[in-house]
Amino acid sequence: MYYFRWLLGFLHLLVWGSIILVHAIPAPDPVQCNRTICTVSNSYGAWGDRKDCSVKSVVYPTTEEELRSAVAHANKNKLKVKVVSKFSHTIPKLACPSSLGHDSLLISTAKYDSSIEIDSVNLAVTADAGVALRDVIDKVEEAGLSLVAAPYWEGVSVAGMISTGAHGSSWWGKGGAVHDHVIGLSMIVPGNESEGYAKVKQIGAQDQLLNAAKVSLGILGVISKVKLSLERGFKRSITYNFTSDSSIENNFMEHGKKYEFGDITWYPSKHMAVYRYDSRVPMDTPGDGINDFLGFQSNEILISKSVRASEKLFESTKSVNGECTLADTTLWYKKQIGNGLKNNGQIFTGYPVVGRQGKMQTSGSCLYSPKTRIDASCAWDPRIKGLFFYESTAIFTATKFVDFIKDVKKLRDLKPENFCGIDHYNGFLIRYIKASKAYLGQSEDSIVVDFNYYRADEASTPRLNQDVMEEVEQMAFFKYGARPHWAKNRNLAFLKVQSHPRAP
Repeated sequence: MYYFRWLLGFLHLLVWGSIILVHAIPAPDPVQCNRTICTVSNSYGAWGDRKDCSVKSVVYPTTEEELRSAVAHANKNKLKVKVVSKFSHTIPKLACPSSLGHDSLLISTAKYDSSIEIDSVNLAVTADAGVALRDVIDKVEEAGLSLVAAPYWEGVSVAGMISTGAHGSSWWGKGGAVHDHVIGLSMIVPGNESEGYAKVKQIGAQDQLLNAAKVSLGILGVISKVKLSLERGFKRSITYNFTSDSSIENNFMEHGKKYEFGDITWYPSKHMAVYRYDSRVPMDTPGDGINDFLGFQSNEILISKSVRASEKLFESTKSVNGECTLADTTLWYKKQIGNGLKNNGQIFTGYPVVGRQGKMQTSGSCLYSPKTRIDASCAWDPRIKGLFFYESTAIFTATKFVDFIKDVKKLRDLKPENFCGIDHYNGFLIRYIKASKAYLGQSEDSIVVDFNYYRADEASTPRLNQDVMEEVEQMAFFKYGARPHWAKNRNLAFLKVQSHPRAP
């Protein structure tokens, strides 16, 4: 009876939340300072090790010269330096300069975001390091052009996006990884005293250093500008096909070859696969749709807190049935609303949904809000005690991915409901990225698998079906040699990562 009442209440909130215009509170600033020290966090409010990262001081440059001066100051005074954007969406502590705090300097690019230059003749855009991806896309689209690759989540800066290997999904052309569309960048590196302790290095498309610099995790220097290749503007047509997962291991290769931006979302507990048929179409194709992915929409704070409370109840009572009810409800709702696709920018009325590339390639509407409203937020905003989860991301060679699917199916078939905790988030999201020349990119065409799952408030609290989720992780990283995404994962995914022929 409890599950039935909870389900009715949850559906009521979802329906009214989708009808009423919801305004979200602005995302929290990842840097917080008091009179003595500053701390930097990620957007989830907790790093992988759950320990705070303290820094002695923070600077907010607004120009390339101010950025160079900050690096020079750190070099001259032998300070450890890291860079953080206004978003800070990495799970590992890539933005933490030191475990000690007193010997460090943090550079924020939150205010270094004013310049976006479009070169329509040579089909390129150059942006300051701190410019938000959405601002770049909108400027590019205004010029009648399109950026081909982008991550699904738009809450990233251009420098952070390429530095960590962020990607969408494509085996076509240059592929789905954004760094493979980088044709130049400027990087500030340490210099000697005669050079003012820091200098700006220009790295062009033909420079071999570009393969090292464009995915560098911030360890080679501080990126100040990024130059990306563009194409003439185009539209995309998207259809989601909710169907059986019976042949997913036989279909994924052909799916990636057939659809330029295709992906697959697999819900093992439901024996369901959702194939995304996603291809470019000419600009004169009718349609003004947008991709407003459900998981990245503003959620009323009450909904986010209620879902989290339900999760905690299911975990504490070891209620697998409760998690499966939540998974059923979530999947049903995704199907009804096309997973957030909107034909006319307002509601979903049916497939296909056609819209401009800039409106279809990425999403993150929960980021944008008037500061006067405090009734909604991104679901994971740590201030509201909403969703709190892990995200594991494994990158497979295509040949090994077949056997991984088969092994997961064997594990699933023992007790399908053990996968409900993954399925009520987003199942297994399967995407495609192409072989890259970047030294920390992929050496061959690859499959990327993301899956999210509940994270307890206390590190010592075991999770429901934790053994199943960890078995999946171990099969991915240890049995099949998958490589981790640099900006995601728990620490175990990075064990012996240097032993890979080419680290991810």
